[in-house]
Amino acid sequence: MTNGVKLITGNANRPLAIKVSEHFGMPLTDTTVTSFSDGEIMVQINENVRGYDVFVIQPTCAPVNHNLMELLLLIDALKRASARRITAVIPYYGYARQDRKVQPRVPISSKLVADLLTAAGTNRVLTIDLHAAQIQGFFNIPVDHLYAAPVLLDYIKKCSFENLVIVSPDAGGVERARAFAKRLDASLAIVDKRREAANVSKVMHVIGDVKGKDAIILDDMIDTAGTTTQAAQALKDNGAKRVFAACSHAVLSGPAIERINNSVLEEVITTDTVSLDDKISVCKKLKVLSVSSLLAEAIKRIHEETSVSSLFV
Repeated sequence: MTNGVKLITGNANRPLAIKVSEHFGMPLTDTTVTSFSDGEIMVQINENVRGYDVFVIQPTCAPVNHNLMELLLLIDALKRASARRITAVIPYYGYARQDRKVQPRVPISSKLVADLLTAAGTNRVLTIDLHAAQIQGFFNIPVDHLYAAPVLLDYIKKCSFENLVIVSPDAGGVERARAFAKRLDASLAIVDKRREAANVSKVMHVIGDVKGKDAIILDDMIDTAGTTTQAAQALKDNGAKRVFAACSHAVLSGPAIERINNSVLEEVITTDTVSLDDKISVCKKLKVLSVSSLLAEAIKRIHEETSVSSLFV
């Protein structure tokens, strides 16, 4: 399985990369990723990669620009070292929220990042839960778009929830919440929200019956946690018994941790697509599940040229 393949990582989420390498059954390739005194990134691959199938595990999480630049430089180094194929494994794809022009004179950032990755020499992309699925179309190279749903569902099914309801925090997430509700045999509710500015939201009211039920607010990411905590309070005000949150990517920037700690949320279920080692100690409500086995299986199938479609659930 490991013949002709290399696993490489930068500094964005080394703990996840180590777990992936353990599941895959081979160590990470020796790589130096550091910075010069002026902040410029310096990369060197310390092993031969000529003719190898190389997978670079690097989410573009905070600090986004630094981690994105690390990824681009790693890919460029591998291309110039004659790697046979370079797959960018990006568990969390940053710059995904600007995927279209919703105002005059704004960039389509996710398209620009796709172009940068391709120009650097990426042959394939493996990612998890894009903020908008159509970002796959911004690439002119193959994109394998996995979902963290199996990992989250497995945990939720093992928990003792009573009369469960899955809640979409906005209209855009209804399809995701409906799919979850169907697989859990749960009911569905929607929080009507109106966004007044970026990272600022106002919860209006709850559509659906949540009274006396255990509610799980489901989203693809939690950033500043304003939407999630306001939705949780709205659910409580409408009679929900217990309120939880679940997401694929816990970005948790700015006041997120304080908001979660002070909220009515009992637990925030998420994955390790983003490194959360520094946040778990200050937020006891976080339950972090690993997507390492999912990524390792996808890498194995891509390398062996077998079907990955059964993982798209």
